[in-house]
Amino acid sequence: MIALDDIDRALLRGDHGPAAVFAMELLVAYGSALGAPHFIPVVGAHVDGCLYHGAAGLDFVRRLVELGGRVRLPTTLNVGTMDLIHPELYRGDPAVGRAGRELMELHGALGCLPTFTCAPYQTMFRPRFGDQIAWGESNAIVFANSVIGARTARYGDFTDLAAAMTGRVPFAGLHVPGNRCGEVLFVLPDDAANHWEVDALAVAVGYLIGIRSGSAVPVIVGLPGDIGEDALKALGAVAASAGATGLFHAVGITPDAPDVATAFAGVRPAATIDVGHADIADALRRLSTVEEGTPIAAVALGTPHFSRAEFTRLMPLLDGFVPAPGVEIYVNTARDTLRAVEAELADEWFVRRASARLTVVTDTCTYVSCLMPRRTGAVMTNSGKWAHYAPGNLGVEVAFGSLAECIASAASGRVTRLRR
Repeated sequence: MIALDDIDRALLRGDHGPAAVFAMELLVAYGSALGAPHFIPVVGAHVDGCLYHGAAGLDFVRRLVELGGRVRLPTTLNVGTMDLIHPELYRGDPAVGRAGRELMELHGALGCLPTFTCAPYQTMFRPRFGDQIAWGESNAIVFANSVIGARTARYGDFTDLAAAMTGRVPFAGLHVPGNRCGEVLFVLPDDAANHWEVDALAVAVGYLIGIRSGSAVPVIVGLPGDIGEDALKALGAVAASAGATGLFHAVGITPDAPDVATAFAGVRPAATIDVGHADIADALRRLSTVEEGTPIAAVALGTPHFSRAEFTRLMPLLDGFVPAPGVEIYVNTARDTLRAVEAELADEWFVRRASARLTVVTDTCTYVSCLMPRRTGAVMTNSGKWAHYAPGNLGVEVAFGSLAECIASAASGRVTRLRR
């Protein structure tokens, strides 16, 4: 039986209201199933359950609202079904849209913050190294654990919100220091950074560690030392999508891995996998279902959400750019990021957005909601996560490419590869 502290007993006793009792009872059952010895406090939460999947999720949140519940710590929200800023973009079943909107609004009634982003680490609520947090959303989990060095288990719907309602989580999973040690070593070619564009390399490596690591913690040697956060974001996102990665260590780059010995806590790797150029090329091929030259109907950028730095990279690519007839470009981003872009770039942004016919999507994402019209042709994306999920979710053919290749493809109307 999981041990309880005074605060745990107070939550169960009803000292903090009936909604907290409801949430804490769920966490006791969850922690007991995990074999956790006790609970620990968390300083923040990120809730993935505001995306509508059916009546169960709506009933769960309604019950907490009916019980007068309020979250006990800063709680950001993941993407929902609707773009509440641009509701006209929704093309799905109106009943699903209404339910999705209600679910998003009910989370707000609990005191959750209406961030509606899959990249909470790009907000003012970014955690610090060593912080214990309760985050849902696979890419956010792996980024927090790996790039920031915060500590979160892989929370799913209901448990993430229960943690936010109580401020307590079981001491299990990646909260436990011993579970954060590297287990499998991936060694990249010495010349990987010279041979591959960093965005493509990051996505390929993420895909490879996702499918080859299983639930083990991967350690990567050979990524370029100046790799940026957006590339690490992309790496973690596809690793978590293609596999069960909740944490990776990049030696000399991520904070828990200054060297190989530290990443493995002095223990020999269970396995060492040498990654060759052919492996990287094969991973990139597997993220595309169509060949170069295939006509495209759309480009989808920003899964996880496009960052402020990525908008900076995008702007010069739009100089003189005109999309081919029938090609639409979607940029998925957080509402706060969009506000920052509009404020900082002002007229330049609005002119470029209009001339390039960009459709900006906030609060949701094009691969989880009905936003993109059905048209003949594939979809080009710079996101390994989008490329991995969209064929199954949307029934579309897809081509993965760099940001520059996506814009070049939009201009030509066909999958276009840029040679280094």
